[in-house]
Amino acid sequence: MKREFIFCCFSLGVATALCFAQQSPSPSPSTSPTPTPFKTIRSATKEAAIAKLEKAVTDAFKNKQANLFKQYLDPEFSTVDAEGIKDAADEIADMQNTELRDYSFADMKVTLLSPKVAIAKYKVTTQSTSAGRDTSGTYYAATVWNRRNGKWLAVLHTFVKVQ
Repeated sequence: MKREFIFCCFSLGVATALCFAQQSPSPSPSTSPTPTPFKTIRSATKEAAIAKLEKAVTDAFKNKQANLFKQYLDPEFSTVDAEGIKDAADEIADMQNTELRDYSFADMKVTLLSPKVAIAKYKVTTQSTSAGRDTSGTYYAATVWNRRNGKWLAVLHTFVKVQ
């Protein structure tokens, strides 16, 4: 399990680095403007939007709404968990075998890495079964979101059960 957790962290780091690599260079410190209240409000709005997306994508999974769930995912979406690395098709197939009866988020923190990249980190407690096996418990989770064509899409989701 420790190896899987390290792998998950490594994958999240790689995804973050890739997202930073796509970002345009920032102006030099001497010419960068100081943050304004307007920018702070816009950041808070984006953070709230990402938190809302986490709930929406989880609700779509819970309700087995595959088409809606897929709309939240980037074409290059991946999930990393104890079972391995999966793409969107694998995740949708798992959805059909999963019974997510209840969930709750705690300690959610959204970090805006750029105007187009955000990471949501949180704990989620679930009441669930997967393929007839009890998967209820508390998990640490993170999702990397990327804004493309005016829409936030999940690029990478990772979660590991709290020991």
